[in-house]
Amino acid sequence: MKIKGAEIIVECLKKEKVECMFGYPGGVVIPIFHALHNAPFKFILTRHEQGAVHAADGYARASGKVGVVIATSGPGATNCVTGIATAHLDSVPLVVFTGQVTRQQIGNDAFQEVDSTGITRPITKHNYLVQDIKDLAGIIKEAFYIASTGRPGPVLIDVPVDISKGEHKFAYPDTVHIRSYKPVYEGHPGQIKKACQLIETSKRPVIYAGGGVVISNASKELREFVMKTQIPVTTTLLGLGVYPETDRLALEMLGMHGTYYANHAVNESDLLIAVGARFDDRVTGKISDFIPNAKVIHIDIDPASVSKTVPVDVPIVGDCRRVLTQMIEQIKAPKIDEWLAEIDRLKREHPLTYERNGDDRIKPQFVVEEIYRQTKGDAIICTEVGQNQMWAAQFYKYTQPRTFISSGGLGTMGYGFPAAIGAQLARPDKRVIDIAGDGSIQMNIQELIVAVQHRLPVIIAILNNGFLGMVRQWQQLFFDRRYSHTCIDFAPDFVKLAEAYGAEGIRIKTYDEVAPALQKALAITDRPIILDFIVSREENVYPMVPAGQSFKEIIMREMLA
Repeated sequence: MKIKGAEIIVECLKKEKVECMFGYPGGVVIPIFHALHNAPFKFILTRHEQGAVHAADGYARASGKVGVVIATSGPGATNCVTGIATAHLDSVPLVVFTGQVTRQQIGNDAFQEVDSTGITRPITKHNYLVQDIKDLAGIIKEAFYIASTGRPGPVLIDVPVDISKGEHKFAYPDTVHIRSYKPVYEGHPGQIKKACQLIETSKRPVIYAGGGVVISNASKELREFVMKTQIPVTTTLLGLGVYPETDRLALEMLGMHGTYYANHAVNESDLLIAVGARFDDRVTGKISDFIPNAKVIHIDIDPASVSKTVPVDVPIVGDCRRVLTQMIEQIKAPKIDEWLAEIDRLKREHPLTYERNGDDRIKPQFVVEEIYRQTKGDAIICTEVGQNQMWAAQFYKYTQPRTFISSGGLGTMGYGFPAAIGAQLARPDKRVIDIAGDGSIQMNIQELIVAVQHRLPVIIAILNNGFLGMVRQWQQLFFDRRYSHTCIDFAPDFVKLAEAYGAEGIRIKTYDEVAPALQKALAITDRPIILDFIVSREENVYPMVPAGQSFKEIIMREMLA
């Protein structure tokens, strides 16, 4: 029996056990939406295609499943580009369906025609233009496989409208065989042996754990490895939570706004064990001065990431979880008591801190600390991008993976709130909080109605300082305090905005109001809540390693006092 191409898409999604998808309709995808009408999974109609992709991204990061999106041709597809690029740089598994004009019209500048596959080729793991309906089911099977295996990423499927209207027999492949795509999961035994020997003889080792540990669900194995070796652990921004930050061996985040002790330990180490991390520029700073005396072990499933930025002494290509399991079986603990004592001293002498005096307004770091206290660390924290993102990374203590969701590689303003919607749908058992800035929250604020419609109790904690805070900080420190177009005092009343959408809105101006406002917000379970925290206007994020500089040039708060 033949069925329409649109129905084939729905049947494929059923086979992939899709539970939730996101998108926005348009002319050439009407046949697909017609088929979706009675589909057995939840469809979330966002109010902008960028919001749809970010929501699917948040859903994927919180759940570990593939996020699914559908958008129409032309502007629908181009509106997805920022979200796809965000997912690509952070290795998030997505399958994005875009509509396309008929095959006969392609290349003729038809109404709402763009070259979606050409536009997205640099920002997808793979993409497809469906040219024959008989290939449709196989393409979808491949897309889900490619998106979710190896180093994950977004895959785009561009579907001409005559394909979705056409008819063909439905048959879904049981397996996928792609000759040119064979991810390696097991680490090479010889390389693992070399790595263990290096570790056992090291005196100042550090583990540098990244988002790959989250993706491979290797947090348990990482903790077992640390328990056996007693090696201190620092994490990237996207690795937060893979090792409990409340533990003595946790160095917390490293890099441009990382802790002093994490950056010091890494740069003074004699062995850096990189697990699922890619040595991005926000971590390394000036490459020529980075880890001058350290050998490097690099565990990563993507061979292209190994030795790409930093020369590696022992490369191990494989899945983090499986490689760590192999290493746990044979590793012996190094003798590093003196090293651990030095790190303990650094943590005592250079803690993350901030000054409460000298300003009547609330310090944003205090808000994040109070969120941690009120949630007892049991929440999913999403962020926008900028100062709010860094304070959320520094002053909330993460103890579990998939509880910190943020745009890392692309640094996408407007990401956090739609991602929080996706995360809340993926994890209804958790409280989801978007820590936002007053600039970035306005970029996708239209999605507030989606949270209201689906009765999602997402809390939006706006750290409202009247500036595009991180850009203003750079202007203050490096551009003679010339605040060129970063002051955004002319902003909406966020409390009234919340009420207009049918959400709850609370404004907080004093320290005494912070805890009660959070308690009230956490007690609400049937609608989103905006908490408008009026915070110190020119508070900066410290520590800070200036862009392109080394750890030696780190700016500490006490240095400026």
